[in-house]
Amino acid sequence: MISVTPLGFPRIGARRELKQALESFWKGDSDAQSLHATAAALRERHWRLAREAGADIVPVNDFSLYDHVLDTTVLFDAIPASHRAAFDEDPLTGYFALARGLQDGRRDLRALEMTKWFDTNYHYLVPQFEANQRFALRGDKPLAELAQAQALGLEARPVLLGPVSLLKLGKRIDGGDPRELLDNLLPAYAELLSKLKAAGAQWVQIDEPALVLDLDDADRAAYRRAYAALAEVDAPQRL
Repeated sequence: MISVTPLGFPRIGARRELKQALESFWKGDSDAQSLHATAAALRERHWRLAREAGADIVPVNDFSLYDHVLDTTVLFDAIPASHRAAFDEDPLTGYFALARGLQDGRRDLRALEMTKWFDTNYHYLVPQFEANQRFALRGDKPLAELAQAQALGLEARPVLLGPVSLLKLGKRIDGGDPRELLDNLLPAYAELLSKLKAAGAQWVQIDEPALVLDLDDADRAAYRRAYAALAEVDAPQRL
């Protein structure tokens, strides 16, 4: 039987509800609970729209409060040392400190570099890696959004930015090649895939947009190594 599913869904809302909720939160006119409630309502609305349009499976983890590359950076704990204390104090404050900077009288934190997403008008936040970067699964965003969809009786497919693209989209502060960090990153991806399967995900969508670039031998080797390793994981089926 053929299953119908979209690759993703625009997150801002038909009336730009996400933008309004973010601006209200940043101004201090609303709290984090209100922001998260708006985000949850938008996800539910978009899933139901997809389902009513004929989708059998809805995508989850394609939603972001700011940027999906930043979400993935945070998910795998690639948080710069300069921002880690803010994250440990309050994850949402730390997240927006990476996105927009933070000057609160105690700290003067700069935002991550922003650059164009390939040749589009979308901009993403550039991950900042250390020479000996260690990765770990931090938080539960894909799992939480999967659980939200399941609670609504929807079959859902988590969407992940792939490991090679994540590294290629980032920079190392020592000027080295981020692809050299792949072996450090793959165990965290493997752990997430295993947890998604245990949570009931039948499929997972791993996006590797960097495949549209001109690949060199190191790129091809990185992709082969990454997906040979992930093929050994007890994970959902992969698209």
